Amino acid sequence: MNRAPMTAQGAQRLREELERLKSVERPRIIKDIAEARAHGDLKENAEYHAAREMQGFIEGRIKELEAALSYADVIDISRLNPGSRIVFGATVELADEDSGESITYQIVGDLEADIKRKLISVSSPLARALIGKSEGDCFDFQAPNGKRSYEIVAVRYAQ
Repeated sequence: MNRAPMTAQGAQRLREELERLKSVERPRIIKDIAEARAHGDLKENAEYHAAREMQGFIEGRIKELEAALSYADVIDISRLNPGSRIVFGATVELADEDSGESITYQIVGDLEADIKRKLISVSSPLARALIGKSEGDCFDFQAPNGKRSYEIVAVRYAQ
């Protein structure tokens, strides 16, 4: 299996989620199952079935996180020195050339991508369009809603 790139911050967030699932959620769900069993007939016990379903979800997520962390290639972006060139881990400020709006994204690994937090996957079309470009460059990007033109305003590599 290929090693997936991940920022140190992303790896830390996944470790914290794994720890919470193991130390808080798993014991809570075990308690909920024991409580639901005490109510009697398991065939028609909705609480029991819901708790078992949640247990399956939690155990699956634990296995997924453990596998992801074991195959992660954690990259400390503070040690990178690419200058103004965009590489993995870069925080990029873009200006839409049509609307003038400004947006900032950080290029991260696939498992830590979260568009709500402005973290885009290194394998996303936008990140692939950005990789190798430098501050001040302009480029066109084929977005789902049509062609967009951006200017790269700033490139940072801070944790």
